[in-house]
Amino acid sequence: MPEQITGAYSERPLILRGRHVDDRWGLWRGDSSESDNTQSEPHQESKIRLDAHKATTPGGRLIAPLEQWQASAKGADIAPWLASDVELSAELAAELASAPLIAIDFPVFTDGRGYSTARLLRERYGYQGEIRAVGDVLIDQLFYLSRCGFDAFSLREDQIIEDALRALKTFSRSYQPGVDSTEPLFRRRLREMHERNNCRAHQEPTSLEGAAV
Repeated sequence: MPEQITGAYSERPLILRGRHVDDRWGLWRGDSSESDNTQSEPHQESKIRLDAHKATTPGGRLIAPLEQWQASAKGADIAPWLASDVELSAELAAELASAPLIAIDFPVFTDGRGYSTARLLRERYGYQGEIRAVGDVLIDQLFYLSRCGFDAFSLREDQIIEDALRALKTFSRSYQPGVDSTEPLFRRRLREMHERNNCRAHQEPTSLEGAAV
């Protein structure tokens, strides 16, 4: 996994809702000492710290560690990122409902806990905003991430954006239900077959009226 530089920002390719777009948010990783002190430092000092980081980001918008976001005044210019081991309780989900976006970190691409977190946010708690995958995000993950509710992907720097866009359309149909389609494939096939049969039944003539003699 590429080195994650504490407190730094990186310009990574971003896909949002199927399109390559400019990233208007800066991702701040934070550091352990700041995280440990977040709950104890005065509110004004915490605000000054966040404002200083926002000043260095594109458009002054910052994705901050969850603890920093919780200690902030919140608002449209600051959003949280969740660690892979976050416990998504009902209380936390209710607090996150006001976030302009929620980023979920993948420390390594083999860590699958973020998939479950995104699906819970969408299906159990009804979050409608942007859910962004950050961290060790590879092309091979994108289709499956999208099925779990992610609609934004901050790709690792070595990933090729054209290949990533194609990867989102790897499969036209999926066997299992997902956030994007709640029907399993067999039920979709049965429903489509029933609809075709109904269509044929309505098209077939019901009498010989008008037939040539």
